[in-house]
Amino acid sequence: MSWPVAARIARRELRGGLSGFRIFIACLALGVAAIAAVGTVRSAIEAGLTREGAALLGGDAEVQFTYRFARDVELEWMESIADRISEVVEFRSLAVVDRDEPERALTQVKAVDDLYPLAGTAVLDPEIPLAEAFEGDGTLPGGLMQRVLADRLGLSPGDTFRLGDQDFVLTAILERYPDNSGSGFGLGPVSLVRTEDLGQSGLLQEGTLFDTQYRLDLPEGADLAALEAEAEERFRNDGLRWRDAREGAPGISEFVERLGAFLILVGLSGLAVGGVGVSSAVRSYLAGKTEVIATLKTLGATRATVFQTYFIQIGVLTIVGLVIGLILGVGVPNLFSPLIQANLPIPAEFGIYARPLIEASLYGILAALIFTLWPLARAEEIRAATLFRDAFSGGRALPAPRYLAITAVLFALLVGAAVLFSGTVELTLITAGGIVGALIVLALAALLARRVSRGLARVSRGRPALRLALGAIGARGGETTSVVLSLGLGLTVLASVGQIDGNLRNAISTELPDVAPSYFFVDIQPDQIDGFRERLDGDPAVSRVDSAPMLRGVITQINGQPATEVAGGHWVIQGDRGITYSEELPDNTSITAGEWWPENYDGPPLMSFSADEAAEIGLQLGDTVTVNILGREFTAEIASFREVNFETAGIGFIISMSPNTLAGAPHSWISTVYAEPEAEAAILRDLADAYPNITAIRVRDAIDRVVELLGGIAAATRYGAAATLLTGFLVLIGAAAAGERTRTYESAVLKTLGASRSRILASFALRSALLGLAAGLVALAAGIAGGWAVCHFIMETSFSVVWPSAIAVIVGGVLATLLAGLLFALRPLAARPARVLRARE
Repeated sequence: MSWPVAARIARRELRGGLSGFRIFIACLALGVAAIAAVGTVRSAIEAGLTREGAALLGGDAEVQFTYRFARDVELEWMESIADRISEVVEFRSLAVVDRDEPERALTQVKAVDDLYPLAGTAVLDPEIPLAEAFEGDGTLPGGLMQRVLADRLGLSPGDTFRLGDQDFVLTAILERYPDNSGSGFGLGPVSLVRTEDLGQSGLLQEGTLFDTQYRLDLPEGADLAALEAEAEERFRNDGLRWRDAREGAPGISEFVERLGAFLILVGLSGLAVGGVGVSSAVRSYLAGKTEVIATLKTLGATRATVFQTYFIQIGVLTIVGLVIGLILGVGVPNLFSPLIQANLPIPAEFGIYARPLIEASLYGILAALIFTLWPLARAEEIRAATLFRDAFSGGRALPAPRYLAITAVLFALLVGAAVLFSGTVELTLITAGGIVGALIVLALAALLARRVSRGLARVSRGRPALRLALGAIGARGGETTSVVLSLGLGLTVLASVGQIDGNLRNAISTELPDVAPSYFFVDIQPDQIDGFRERLDGDPAVSRVDSAPMLRGVITQINGQPATEVAGGHWVIQGDRGITYSEELPDNTSITAGEWWPENYDGPPLMSFSADEAAEIGLQLGDTVTVNILGREFTAEIASFREVNFETAGIGFIISMSPNTLAGAPHSWISTVYAEPEAEAAILRDLADAYPNITAIRVRDAIDRVVELLGGIAAATRYGAAATLLTGFLVLIGAAAAGERTRTYESAVLKTLGASRSRILASFALRSALLGLAAGLVALAAGIAGGWAVCHFIMETSFSVVWPSAIAVIVGGVLATLLAGLLFALRPLAARPARVLRARE
C-alpha cells in the first residue's frame, strides 16, 4: 500500500470528528499562541522603535560628550553636515520646595535650547506651547516636571521650586517628551528647563557630572552610516559618541530583544508541557484504535501503511492546532493593543508580522513531531493476532532505532532554531538541557511513585480508600506518568521563576541595605569638600564617610591599539568610566599584584586597574591604557591591580591614577555617607542648604527603582510561567478525561462489592492529591536546582530557598490535580453498576 491509500483511510477516520483530540489541539494551540504572542509584541515594539527612531532620539542623529560642551572644531563639523543643531544638557540635581520644612527630591534635569525638540513633540498639561511654558510668569523662568515628581513635592502649576541657586515657576506638567526612551535608566523623574536659565544656578561648573547631547536635523537622504564613520575618523580620541535614528533607543531595543527571547524560551517550556499532553492524547487515541489497526493488518496493511495513516491524521490535527494557535497569538495582542500601548513607555506598531508566525509554526511542528513520533512508531507494532488483547500497552518500551534517531535529529533542529531565533546560545542550551533533564527526572519520579505505591498498597490494610488510591497510582498504563510529567514540568518552570525572582529581590532589597551607605553625594566642588567633611566628622550618627575626587573618561586605546580591538565588547570600554586619583593607598583597598606609587610621585603617568576586570580583558602589569578625559588623552602604565568590590554600593573605581597625571584637570568630588536612618534627613538638609549645587542620591531610592524595574521583568516571566502551568492543567484534564472510563469501571466494581460513594470519592481524591504532591515535590526540587544554576552561573548572585514560593508550588500541585480529578469523578460516581458491567462484557 502507498501514501494515497493511507490518506484515504485517514480521511475516513477523521470524518468521525475530533473526539479524543481536543486536548491535543488545545495543548498545541496554547503553546504556539504563547510564542506567537510574545513574538508579535516584540515585533510591534521593534517596528515602533524603527518608525519613531528620530523622535525617540530627538533628531536624525546625536553627538554626545561627557563633562563638557562641544569645542569649536566639533561644532563647525556638526554645522557643516546638519541643517539645525539643538543642544541638550542632562544631569542630576535636587529639586527643592521651600516650606516650613524644605522638601527635596532627586530629579533628572534636561536643560534645552529654543530649538528643542527637533523631532517629535512634547505634551504638556495644560496644553500650552513649550516656548510659552519656558517664559514663566514674567519674574521667574518657567520649568516643567513629570507628574510623579510634582506629586511627590506637592506642586501644581503656578508653584515655585528651586534647582541649585535658581528659582523656577512650574508652568505645566510634562506628560510626554519625544526623547524619553533614548535617555536610558534614570534615578529620578525629569525636570525640563532652558539651559540659559541655569546660568546663575551654580549647577553647570567645570568638573560637575553632566552630559551634552547635540541633536542634528540632517538633510533628507543623508547617509547615516557614512556620517558615523566620518565622526569616528575625525574625533576618534576626543570622547565623541555618535547615535542616529537607525537605533533611536538602543538600550531599550536590546532589552526588549533579550526579554522577548527569554519569554520565548519560557514559551518553549510550555510547549514541552503541551507536548506531554500531545503524546498522551495520541497514545490514548491509538490505544482506542487497536481493533482498527489489527483489522487493517488482517486485511493486508503493512507497518508503513499503519504508520502513514495515523501520521496523516496527526498531521492534519497538528495543522488545526497550529492555525488556532497562530490566530490567537496574533489576534490577542492586536485586540488588546490599546491597553498594551497605554502601559508601554515606548511606541509600538501592532499588526501581523511574518517572523513570529514562522518562528511559532516551526516550534509547533517540531514539538508535535517529537512528541507524536514515539507513540506512532509503537502503533505499527500491533499485530493482527493480538486483537482484543490490549496490544498497545504491551510490546517493547522503545520504538525502532530509526525512530529514536529521527527524534534526536528533530530535537537538535528545535534547539538550533531556538538558538537562531533567540540569539542567546548559552541561555537556550541551559533551557533545553533543563527541560530534558526535568523530563527525565520526572519520568523516573513517576516510575518510582508507581513502584512505591504498589508496595504501600499491599501493606495499607484497614484503610480501603488509601489502598485503592495507591493501587490506582501504581497501576500500569494509568495516568501517573502523564500527570507527573505535565504538571511537574509546569510547576518546575514556575518554581524556577519564583526562586530566581525571590533571590534577586532579596539580594537587592534585603542584603544590600545592610552594608550600603545612606547617601551618595556628587558634584562636590574642590573648594567645598573641606566644609562638607567638617559637617559630618563631628556627627555621632555618622559612622563612616568615604570621599574621592572623580573624573569621567573613555578608554580609547590599550597598548597603542584601539580598545575595542583588544577588549572586544567588554563593558569597561563601553561608554565612559569613573576615574579617580590618590596619593596614598586608600583604606580597605587590597593590592593583588604590583605596587602603589610612592608618596609625592612625579614620574611618568601610572595607573591601578581593577583586578577582576583586568583579568577579563587580559591586561598585564606594564601594559599601557589611554583614557580620554574632557577631550584630552592620558596614557598611563598599569603599575598595580587591586580588588574593587561593587556589591557594597560604596565608592568603586575601575581606574585610579597617580595624582601628577591629572594635575589641573577640572573635577568634582563624590562622597558616600553611612549614617543612622533617623539622622539622614538632618544631614541632607544641612548639606543641601550649605551647598545647593551638590546632588544627594538616597541609596534606598535607587534600590527601589531597580526593584521596580525587576518587578516588571518578573511579572512578564510569571505570565509566561503561568501559561506553561495552564498548559499543564490542560494536560491534567486530558489525563483525567482519558481515565474517566477506567474510573467508571472501578466505581461500578466497588459499588458491587459494597463500597459507599463517599469511600469511592475519597479514593479518587486521595489518588489525585498524592499525584499532585509527588509532582509538586519533584518540581520543587528541580525548580530549586534550576533557580540556583541561573543565580550562580548566569546572574552570579547568592542563592537561598524562597520558602513561601516553594510551599505555594506544592500546594498548587495538590490543588490542581485534586480539582481535575474531582471534575471527572462525578460521572463515574453516578454510573449504575449493572449497566457498566453489562456493557463491559
